[in-house]
Amino acid sequence: MPSVSSFPPAMPSSRDAMVLALRTAGCVFAEDEAELILATARTPAEAAAMVERRVGGLPLELVVGWARFRGLRVAVAPGVFVPRRRTEFLVEQALARSPGATVVVDLCCGSGAVGAALAAGLRGVELHAADIDPAAVRCARGNVAPVGGHVHEGDLFEALPGELRGRIDILAANVPYVPSGEIGLLPLEARDHEPLVALDGGADGLDVLRRVAAEAPGWLAPGGCVLVETSRRQAPAALAAFERNGLTAHLAVSEELYAHVVIGVGQ
Repeated sequence: MPSVSSFPPAMPSSRDAMVLALRTAGCVFAEDEAELILATARTPAEAAAMVERRVGGLPLELVVGWARFRGLRVAVAPGVFVPRRRTEFLVEQALARSPGATVVVDLCCGSGAVGAALAAGLRGVELHAADIDPAAVRCARGNVAPVGGHVHEGDLFEALPGELRGRIDILAANVPYVPSGEIGLLPLEARDHEPLVALDGGADGLDVLRRVAAEAPGWLAPGGCVLVETSRRQAPAALAAFERNGLTAHLAVSEELYAHVVIGVGQ
């Protein structure tokens, strides 16, 4: 592997050296990653340092400091869950279900990517986001501030202002849903660089989802909806949890993104 620090600054061959270093380190999309690093770095030295961090195993989004999510450039930070492309499907489902929504909540918000994307698609909404992790709250504030959003720190609904009860048109909850026993099977990037609280969903992966399903009906506006991402295997149990709590539930699936979203509509 070539030494990252040996990349010649401002030379055409530096891109090729970056690609080689990234590919040797196991980056499948080395060419794309090199282009992104070159487009983000302000100097050749900064680009070289970014490649070094990436070769060392840091997720690309944390190397460059942002992630692309539904056309938005969402800032991410160390210790904060990086938004996945499959979660764009949750946003699409929410927008299709409630195009006239005026009050939106992004629960378990992480970076705030879902809330920011919903606000961008709806325009002029009252947006609230919440997370139990202080690092996520700090990151989300920077991402939702431009759309006038408010971020609250706390455990699920306990974090939300009481005045939202009965007023929420879209409640998006990208809850952790990896079963505790399967955390060790996740890619190294997730295990080593993302908070356990954003990944671990308990014994069957549905602990947090069940809590959301139990409390959501009291917070939704009439006809409001709650959307939660889950896995294909967990979907039947997730649907049952929604239905037990009086929500009219159905499953939306994107085979392309391998995304499964349970949607519950309140009375």
